[in-house]
Amino acid sequence: MGRAGKLLGAVVILGAAAAVAGWFLSAPVRLDADTIAKLGAGDAAKGKRIFFAGGCASCHAGAKAEGDARFELAGGVELKTAFGTFVAPNISQDTRDGIGAWSMEDFANAMLKGVSPSGEHLYPAFPYASYARMKPSDVADLYAFMKTLPAVSGKAPGHQLSFPFNIRRGIGLWKLAYLDDRPVIDLPADAPEAVVAGRYLVEGPGHCGECHTPREFAGGPKKAEWLAGAVAAEGDGIAPNITSGEGGIGDWSAEDIASYLENGLTPDFDSVGGAMVEVQQNMAELPAEDRAAIAAYLKAIPPHPNGYPPRKPQG
Repeated sequence: MGRAGKLLGAVVILGAAAAVAGWFLSAPVRLDADTIAKLGAGDAAKGKRIFFAGGCASCHAGAKAEGDARFELAGGVELKTAFGTFVAPNISQDTRDGIGAWSMEDFANAMLKGVSPSGEHLYPAFPYASYARMKPSDVADLYAFMKTLPAVSGKAPGHQLSFPFNIRRGIGLWKLAYLDDRPVIDLPADAPEAVVAGRYLVEGPGHCGECHTPREFAGGPKKAEWLAGAVAAEGDGIAPNITSGEGGIGDWSAEDIASYLENGLTPDFDSVGGAMVEVQQNMAELPAEDRAAIAAYLKAIPPHPNGYPPRKPQG
């Protein structure tokens, strides 16, 4: 065999080895036994708080749903992104079209690991990269609350994705880079209790970083610019800078932030707009101490200049 043939053979062998390694590295990973044991029985009353903190209705209920309609989680909302169009699935208690047949363990694996009951990777348009930081007991509480909600028939349409984004196995490599259950912001040991509680709500169930943090080319968050604002996933709008850096909310007091989350009014009496309307409505359902904790955390995190090109904020 000539030198060229040997080189070609080496390339083929290396390529095959890389493919095999990629296949194993990209395999879905489920929760370990210790985490499953920490789920507990779940408390539906407590789970209602997590439901609103997580903004479940914003994606899975009908557009502009109000009142009890917010609990009819038939899905269908489209998120049009550079990677394709993601469609929120039916997560009602319908056993055929929704998640009514899921066990608590199934639900926890989806929330914390982004793995479906059938063992497939879920796309991170579902913000499990943030939910991964949630306490297992809160996931169990949310599951218990979801079990009290109505079953709604009708399967949501599938995602509309082009190659290579339609290959779910590749999400396993994305998870290796971006799925992490550790807090984003390190706090000092003597950090106030409210700041610690706010970190959990913002970084975990509230998944604020999913919209307010700029993203890398592969779609993962730029954690060095945490909450600095970002171009919206769809449309021409932005998610504003919510740090105290230039262009952010440094001139807002903690009380201003908590008040905004409760009533939707900024310190200069402008009103909430755009996609933030539904987020604010969810935040208004939380206990006052939760909104105060979120505000305390936002005032404590590192300031950053705007993480998006100059443009007029949308909401």
